[in-house]
Amino acid sequence: MAERIPFTIATKGIFKDRGSKFLSFAEPIKDEEHAKERIKWYKKKYHDARHVCYAYRLGENLWRTKDDGEPHGTAGMPILRSIDARNLDNILVVVVRYFGGTLLGTGGLMVAYREATIDALKDYSVIGRV
Repeated sequence: MAERIPFTIATKGIFKDRGSKFLSFAEPIKDEEHAKERIKWYKKKYHDARHVCYAYRLGENLWRTKDDGEPHGTAGMPILRSIDARNLDNILVVVVRYFGGTLLGTGGLMVAYREATIDALKDYSVIGRV
């Protein structure tokens, strides 16, 4: 039985490349405090992961990204671009990376974070505001 993520409904995705595994989660958020709460939860839950990267969007002018130790612009921005490509709002996407021992390079990382996000968003449906 799959573990339930508390407090909200999230969709999940996965992407694998050269031994690294990217677990992705997309969920609705109501405000920045809610986003920070959820990010903290993911960091605690996946404390053994190498990186816990994310992006969220709340309205046209409020967004945040975090590469969490990945090279600048290789994780958070590809996640945000995938969110924006679908015109989504009030959403948080977290991608957790388990390093597989092989460096992917900046291009490979950008593809991996984008594809992991796309996989989580494929089942994401907007039902209304949280």
